[in-house]
Amino acid sequence: MKFFWKYLFPGCYGLLVYITLRILDDSITGFKFWQRDWRVNAIEITCCIIMSFVTVFIFRKMLDRFDRKLSKPISYKTVMGELGWVFLYVLVSSNAIFTPMAALTDDGLSWGDFATINIIPLLFSLIYYMVVRSNKLLQAYVDNQLQLEKMTNDQLQTELKFLKAQYHPHFLFNALNTIYFQMDESVADAKKSIEKFSGLLRYQLYDQQQMVPIKQEIDYLRNFIELQQARSSERLRLQVDFDEHLNGEQVYPLLFLPLIENAFKYVGGNYHLSIRLQKENDNILLEVCNSLPEHLPVKKIATGIGIENLRRRLALLYPGKHQLSCRRNNDNYTASLNLLLS
Repeated sequence: MKFFWKYLFPGCYGLLVYITLRILDDSITGFKFWQRDWRVNAIEITCCIIMSFVTVFIFRKMLDRFDRKLSKPISYKTVMGELGWVFLYVLVSSNAIFTPMAALTDDGLSWGDFATINIIPLLFSLIYYMVVRSNKLLQAYVDNQLQLEKMTNDQLQTELKFLKAQYHPHFLFNALNTIYFQMDESVADAKKSIEKFSGLLRYQLYDQQQMVPIKQEIDYLRNFIELQQARSSERLRLQVDFDEHLNGEQVYPLLFLPLIENAFKYVGGNYHLSIRLQKENDNILLEVCNSLPEHLPVKKIATGIGIENLRRRLALLYPGKHQLSCRRNNDNYTASLNLLLS
């Protein structure tokens, strides 16, 4: 393809200009150019082809120079400036080559020849220039959009990693605090907690693919709930219901954790806590309900760092495909998260 554009296209371009000039001129005069001396035609064709090679070469140099300014916004003044250079080059080169050639052949140079020489090459040159320039501008626009999209994706990935990392300090503190107090009561229970804790850390540190099977997420939540139970009051009445139909679905990891962690953190009153994860058509619904201690402001629950990070992650991972609601009903607090899979 490069061979065609570099070597064949300029020759075809020159022949097209020559044939157009001859047909237009002969249509006016009634002269048939193929009936004259073939050597005259050969000289004219050779001059046109050489001129076309020079023109294509000059245009490429001009385009390379103009391309250096693509980083700046293209204005009306810029476009007119480029077209001005094209006009100037074509008019000078056409009159330098074709005008003397027309004056020395056939019946000499007429006003019709002069007009044709200045219009036809200019018309073809403008068409060629505009097509090539438009292609360059389109390619530059596409490249800029791809670069912008890549930068946006990189920025979102960085933000997601930052938000995800913010779960770790809070989680580590709670887990280590639990194990610390278990050491005084039961070393065996503390060992079990350490095993669960290591499994949770392994999931957070190494299972960081884009999406995970829902069963893997459920196993993680079970271990987390059991670890939280170990540090909770014996008065806690816990109900956990994970839908058996949840199996092959794919979800982004660690989105359910903040709501469950929040419930364990603020449970009080009659110490009732229920966790329900269900599949409803193409939706996965998590509902966490916990009783509250007296005089606890709802704003403190709904505006914690974990919940705010969750809102941001949902906006990035499930834009327009999630519903997160937190509400208080008397002494109970309910948080629900609905994810649309399709």
